[in-house]
Amino acid sequence: MLVLTRKPGEAIHIGDGIVITVVEVDAKTCRIGIQAPASVPVYREEVYKRIQEENLRAAAAARPDLQAMADLFRRKD
Repeated sequence: MLVLTRKPGEAIHIGDGIVITVVEVDAKTCRIGIQAPASVPVYREEVYKRIQEENLRAAAAARPDLQAMADLFRRKD
């Protein structure tokens, strides 16, 4: 992990399209601004983790029962 020290108003550039700017710092928090292309999703960590959990849950629920599907399409004479 790269750790940098920045003051309010100073920024960090990541590649050509992402800029992170320190907006405000107080005793316990730091407010940052993030500029990124619309194609780059930006999430708070807790939101990102929840998305990942929901995706895993959806993938597990969506696993098809192939035998049951095959039984549906078998001809019944």
